[in-house]
Amino acid sequence: MARRPLTAPKRTTKPTKRAPAKTPPTRRGKAKRTTRRSRPRGPLGLVLMPFNWLFRLIFRLVWRGAAVALLILGLAVGYVYTTLPEPQALLDGRARGSVTLLDRYGDIFAWRGEQFGGQITADTVSEHLRNAIIATEDRRFMYHPGVDPIGVASAVKINLAEGRGPLSGHGGSTITQQTAKLLCLGVPYDPDTWESETAYEADCREGSLWRKMKEAVYAMAMEARYTKDEILTIYMNRAFLGAGSRGFEAAAQRYFGKSANVVDPAEAAMLAGLLVAPTRYAPTADLERSQNRASVIVSLMESQGYLTDAEATFAQDNPARLSEAAEARAGGYFADWVMSSAPDFLTRKTTEDVLLTTTFDARIQRAAETALQQVFDTKVNPSSKAQAAIVVMSADGAVRGMVGGRKFKGVAGQFNRAIQANRQTGSAFKPFVFAAALDMGYSPLDQVIDEPLTMNIPGSGPWSPENYTRDFKGPMTLVDALKESRNIPAVKVSEGAGRDNVRRIASEFGLNSDLADGPSLALGVSESTLINMTGAYAGILNGGSAVDPYGILELRVKGDDTPLIGQEGGLGQRVITEDAARQLVYMMSRVIEDGTGARARLDRPAAGKTGTTQAARDAWFVGFTADYVTGVWMGYDDNTPLKGVTGGGLPAEIWRETMVRVHQGLPVNQLPMDAPEPPRYEPEPQPQPQQQPQVANGPESPNDVLVGPVEQVQQPNVAEQIINDVLGSIFGRN
Repeated sequence: MARRPLTAPKRTTKPTKRAPAKTPPTRRGKAKRTTRRSRPRGPLGLVLMPFNWLFRLIFRLVWRGAAVALLILGLAVGYVYTTLPEPQALLDGRARGSVTLLDRYGDIFAWRGEQFGGQITADTVSEHLRNAIIATEDRRFMYHPGVDPIGVASAVKINLAEGRGPLSGHGGSTITQQTAKLLCLGVPYDPDTWESETAYEADCREGSLWRKMKEAVYAMAMEARYTKDEILTIYMNRAFLGAGSRGFEAAAQRYFGKSANVVDPAEAAMLAGLLVAPTRYAPTADLERSQNRASVIVSLMESQGYLTDAEATFAQDNPARLSEAAEARAGGYFADWVMSSAPDFLTRKTTEDVLLTTTFDARIQRAAETALQQVFDTKVNPSSKAQAAIVVMSADGAVRGMVGGRKFKGVAGQFNRAIQANRQTGSAFKPFVFAAALDMGYSPLDQVIDEPLTMNIPGSGPWSPENYTRDFKGPMTLVDALKESRNIPAVKVSEGAGRDNVRRIASEFGLNSDLADGPSLALGVSESTLINMTGAYAGILNGGSAVDPYGILELRVKGDDTPLIGQEGGLGQRVITEDAARQLVYMMSRVIEDGTGARARLDRPAAGKTGTTQAARDAWFVGFTADYVTGVWMGYDDNTPLKGVTGGGLPAEIWRETMVRVHQGLPVNQLPMDAPEPPRYEPEPQPQPQQQPQVANGPESPNDVLVGPVEQVQQPNVAEQIINDVLGSIFGRN
């Protein structure tokens, strides 16, 4: 049988429509898409096709790039995580130590260096301080992972609105990011790597985009490694808060004299307000500005629910104030002096925390400051630029107070006229001239002739000293010569006792600057600092032994009971006999009782000496009671002559006002002095020289009026051999 071909027969009828096949029912919303989204056809589809392809390409690149970036970020965060130490190791990051200065009674009166008050923790610190920090710096601190996108966006918006770049000004940094910056991203200071500590800190504060990215990585690693409380603890201990305070504990102690654990809302707000600009808002710099800033912080704390209405109102009505020690700002000049008196590696460059116990007395310091202010407020033209300095010390040289100039602002390093200014001493030098004579056995009642005198100075020619009053009083005792500050008798006494002896005694008493070689030595043409001059007078008070002014009693490292430096007194070798010293004290007491220093008279025995230099460029009064020695200098920094001022005027009044306050409440003690015995001989009668007209109100007179520089009057030249005869009979002795 033949096989049929394998072909389909042709249809002869039209196909009938089949009913669509019923699909099984599916759950609502679960139907699967079985066909691709239809693409636009025609010309529109051809136009959109490249864009569609490009969009899909970009989308794939973005999410894949994001995935890679997240992977890199995770690796970076993980690496930093492995380098982070225990939080306790990060609390004190100072490169240098601090010096805490204690007064004679053991109370703190000043700080130097970076003060670290001790470790505090987020769970022990005052709740108000914790809340003030968060409200001010990072309100979402408890919720973000180290970086706050909302805060960054807000900061960018504010910067653009204020016309700055998006990253200029407000940074939107979280507390964690700020902590990362304080840690300098974990890079410690290495003096071999960095030019200076300042350069290191500048690098840590760099604000470039790359730096901010690294800070963000470090911050996220910290969030992974530490708890929120540990991060806040590191931040509170490392933040710089002005006036050398590193950390909130040091700042609380510095400004309020209490621990950061017990500050109230107003104090907490003031401390938190320092974070934005520590130097500008430090209450020691401008208390009112600091209080205004704190008021803003209190409002933030109230709006964020950290303070009730009543608490906020009370804080606003009772703003924080400085502690008594901080408000007084006492000891600035004194602190600078003692810091320079000890080795640098133990003070200004110390890497340890040092306790420096000093001779400072805050009560005496206030007495000197208020006395100076009172005299200048009441007796000096407000526009005057004249300066003054005061030193108060005990007889053994222990300095109790120091004012290095007017209008001290409480910052370290200002020019200290008490220790740095070398000025001519004028007649304040004369006690050392008479000390030389007394030490040789002369009596205060021995006589010297006040008469015209001309000396031939080799290489200079004739020299004729004169009294400021331009008169001569003939024979007079040494007591009267010193009391009235007569120049010619002082020169005669110096020449008779021997210039070398005068120079030696002055030098051994502490006036060891370049002392003049000629006869003008007796008139105080040599220079000295106020502290050395005051110390030399202390040597007279304590019986004739040299005194080395000192301010340090003990220096030790905090936590160590063994002092590295210690001192019990400043007495040195004997310079003149005790009898000579007691007689000199008597002579100087007459200066105040009825001499040129009458304005310095107290309600207790006192002794001293006035001093005014040529043209009144310097005016001095230095003196003592049985308890304290005080020196006062007045003048201009540029050597402008004073007008109407001499040592017996304003300096004597400043001295008196200081001593009245210093001795308030103290018993009256007698000076260590002996009245002189009657002379053992009668001087030969001397013809009374013709006196020149007296000039009223000389520079050392109680009226203390000076109209201008002294006009030199040339005396007749006398042969040198006659001068030698005169000098040989100065004291009327054989």
